[in-house]
Amino acid sequence: VGSGLVDIAIGTETDGSITCPAAMCGVVGLKPTVGLLSCDGIVPISESQDTPGPMTRTVRLAAVALSAMAGEGSTHYEDSLDLGALEGLRLGVLTPLCGMYDDSVSAAFAAARRTLEQAGAVLVEIDELPDLRRISQLEWEILLREFKRDLNVYLSGRPPSVTTRTLADIIAYNKSHASVVMPHFGQDIFEKSEGTKGGEDPELPGLVAEARRLAGREGIDRLLDEHQCVALIAPTTGRAFPVNLEGGDEFQGACTTLPAVSGYPHLTVPMGRADGLPVGLSFMGPQFSEARLLSMGYAFEQKRMK
Repeated sequence: VGSGLVDIAIGTETDGSITCPAAMCGVVGLKPTVGLLSCDGIVPISESQDTPGPMTRTVRLAAVALSAMAGEGSTHYEDSLDLGALEGLRLGVLTPLCGMYDDSVSAAFAAARRTLEQAGAVLVEIDELPDLRRISQLEWEILLREFKRDLNVYLSGRPPSVTTRTLADIIAYNKSHASVVMPHFGQDIFEKSEGTKGGEDPELPGLVAEARRLAGREGIDRLLDEHQCVALIAPTTGRAFPVNLEGGDEFQGACTTLPAVSGYPHLTVPMGRADGLPVGLSFMGPQFSEARLLSMGYAFEQKRMK
């Protein structure tokens, strides 16, 4: 999509896997509300957060793609797009998630803020966030358990010619072919997941409930209610970085965790360039607010293009 070869591609996201690459490639990315779209056929990572979503050249194409993916009888999201959608709307700026980037990203975000205000939006600074450390810890504990449970179910349904039928089988295969399939990295996450009780862990439902409460009802919903805003905004992530197999990648951070763990929608729209590389602006809203987020993103996109 970023190279112009196609207008629409489909990605899947657990936490950032649609929105971050979309932002870094200068395209639109939408992670819908978890459960809005079917996950049939998708290799599972974490059922609580997994969802497919479109990555597109424009916001209108994202709306069209979402309508098609949602199926017959669903909302026609493209019909809700409105050039004046930002007029008078209060948008909460997640200030703590805006200061972790370098000056070039900050400058692009400052320009995006001016565009939003020129389109009629009222920007409200939000200085406090829910406990992201606890939310991230819960996300990790849930992922390890759900991955083992759901991957084993997925593999058990593959054709008989597929000889790896469980996560344990994959771990064993990787160990016996390590020089080929793991030349740079190990499989720590696989092994930690296999070491859990998976779906049989009695703590899993409570972990999921706490994570969704902290990120959703006491996170995004509370911030919107307390500040009388309709959506939250922040830079999606930093600019693209070179892969560094020895020293580690220079990842600057992202704003993806709250919508990922809550299961709420997250839209990223190109907001400019940082040191010549694309960066994106995120719009995050309550559950099933895709139509409104797309309309806001469309109004921002069109205003910025003028």
